[in-house]
Amino acid sequence: MGLATIKLVSTNIDSLNTITKQIKLIADTINVKFKGPVPLPTKRIKHATRRTPCGDGSHTFEKWEMRFHKRIIQIDANEQALRQLMRIPVPDNVQIEIALG
Repeated sequence: MGLATIKLVSTNIDSLNTITKQIKLIADTINVKFKGPVPLPTKRIKHATRRTPCGDGSHTFEKWEMRFHKRIIQIDANEQALRQLMRIPVPDNVQIEIALG
């Protein structure tokens, strides 16, 4: 069979790392080939807002930042491994894309 490429994206690095550990544990127990997790560049969205909503007062700003952490994992597209992957409980803040190739 071919490889399954799994792309994980999350704003919370801890939940992303727990899912990658679970995928690695599944690959070790089933004994299939496993590559990764390969960290991709973190996307940062920066936004600055005025502290005073009316516009009066000093020109002070609050700076906000949201980070999107990404990982890529490649695993053999074994039927048993893919069934185990579908059973992993995924939090709401993690997005998973599985591409078979």
